[in-house]
Amino acid sequence: MQATESTNDRVVYWGTGRRKASVARVRLVPGSGQMIVNGRPGDNYFNYNAAYLTAAKAPLETLGLENEYDILVNAHGGGLTGQADSVRLGVARALCQLDPENRPPLKIEGYLTRDPRAKERKKYGLHKARKAPQYSKR
Repeated sequence: MQATESTNDRVVYWGTGRRKASVARVRLVPGSGQMIVNGRPGDNYFNYNAAYLTAAKAPLETLGLENEYDILVNAHGGGLTGQADSVRLGVARALCQLDPENRPPLKIEGYLTRDPRAKERKKYGLHKARKAPQYSKR
């Protein structure tokens, strides 16, 4: 996979993030700091909770680059929480492609760690993944 790509004399940095059932393909393009998610502005896409937008932009704020790069995201799967966290991981990985010096501060904040928690599958004989029918002695 190619990390950088040059289009119209602009360097594009790529990063892929995953969380729960969500996958986000993130591109960092030099710009003014706006976020576009699936063709919609980030504040419109993550309109339910401002914390989602804050979490997605957190790696840029850690490095002080929030007004220097546009974030273009293609996210699918899962819900808004998983997508916001997958965007955060994708942005952090793209920032590592941008400059290897960015890695230590992002690592300290925990933005480069992929959260492995996912929904456990349902087993036969159970109501949910672990919820069993009520025991009856008689």
